[in-house]
Amino acid sequence: MAERAGVSRQTVSNAVNNPDLLRADTLQRVQQAIAELGYLPNRAARNLRTRSSHLIGLRISAAQEGTANATMDRFVHSLVETSRDAGYHVLLFAGEADDPLSGYDDLLRSTAVDAFVVTDTYLGNPQAGWLGSRRAPFVAFGRPWDAPEAHHPWVDVDGAAGCELATRHLLERGHQRVAWIGWRKDSPIGEDRREGWRRALHAQGLSSAGLAARVDDTVTSGAQASAALLDDAAPTGFVCASDTLAMGVLQTLAARGLTPGRDVAVVGFDDSQVAQVVTPGLTSVRQPLEQVAIEIVSALEGLLGHPPRVGDGVLLTPTLAVRGSS
Repeated sequence: MAERAGVSRQTVSNAVNNPDLLRADTLQRVQQAIAELGYLPNRAARNLRTRSSHLIGLRISAAQEGTANATMDRFVHSLVETSRDAGYHVLLFAGEADDPLSGYDDLLRSTAVDAFVVTDTYLGNPQAGWLGSRRAPFVAFGRPWDAPEAHHPWVDVDGAAGCELATRHLLERGHQRVAWIGWRKDSPIGEDRREGWRRALHAQGLSSAGLAARVDDTVTSGAQASAALLDDAAPTGFVCASDTLAMGVLQTLAARGLTPGRDVAVVGFDDSQVAQVVTPGLTSVRQPLEQVAIEIVSALEGLLGHPPRVGDGVLLTPTLAVRGSS
């Protein structure tokens, strides 16, 4: 940078931090070099590491219509509480729905936050790579599905273990034909959860053939998929990738005059508030979001320490909240 502008390193520092100390022509020359070399992200990363704001940035998305998913609400609340105890505050920001990077650049340019928490880790999401290339500290809630060699810290919940637990729960209650309703193949989270269902069936010598459906995560999709599976495969139990899909199964059972938990068992995933209040109560896999928040804040403290410390990925095991539907 200094060589490109033909000035000393101290002059570059003054241009960034104390521009009033420089002559107009010198400042213009350094600013041009900054623009040409893309130095701004590095400056932001340096300022982030000073923990000058004690703010953690978290991008939030609009609620999905037609779903029962309120997982992020519980997670955000846990993150806010845990961050406060560690001396930080969470800064929520929005972005354009069709641009996963919008909102980040503004905060980096203003150095308004010390670090970020990234929650969208689906295949192809560019946030992790974009932040990493700018050396901006961040921790991901979710595994780097398309980059297993990635070195950034992450915290996730073992969805496969959760769905294996749910499936074993039904098998232990005498169900031999347990169906799966999950998300489409391009969802690594959904496929991971599906693997737990398949693993539990195969461990008991049971076939999973013809017992699975992959659909969009809506109540309507869950209802349609469960109706088709009941007609074609006659399962006595369903394990679903989300409470949203499980709510669709409950709709189908009600339409057919079947009682959840007596005629057909149903298990969801996420233990949403809907699962806790719907009749007769939806059995659901519960993510330990409070512990997720604790691990994320611990990883952030490591990143912002002196010297910085990059922790390993943390995979947490969920539990099963058993209710009347199973």
